[in-house]
Amino acid sequence: MQVINQTRLVPLITRGRLADTFWTRLRGLLGSPPLQAGEGLILVGEKSIHTLFMGFPIDVVYVDRNHQVIRADPNMVPYRLGPFVPKSAFVLEMPVGTISNTATEVGDQLTFQH
Repeated sequence: MQVINQTRLVPLITRGRLADTFWTRLRGLLGSPPLQAGEGLILVGEKSIHTLFMGFPIDVVYVDRNHQVIRADPNMVPYRLGPFVPKSAFVLEMPVGTISNTATEVGDQLTFQH
């Protein structure tokens, strides 16, 4: 799955895994190697995440049901609890640097492609 920032005309995720079941969302990136450029996890229906027991930091983007960025948290280090974002419909977990390298910010419009 791919996620493109239509506002900036730049890809955020080119090789994404979809986490759309209870078990895939629960597991998240636990036990995974650090994300490489272009990789990412797309959590469906999540409003909050954590990095407990993870061995690497991530960039996190919260997206509403209209595919608009509503929060961007760069460099979320391991063993942190993310905020509860009530309007979130998707959470994107990406390699550190993705947010700054793509200039992604609140208000940007995203598209999801299979």
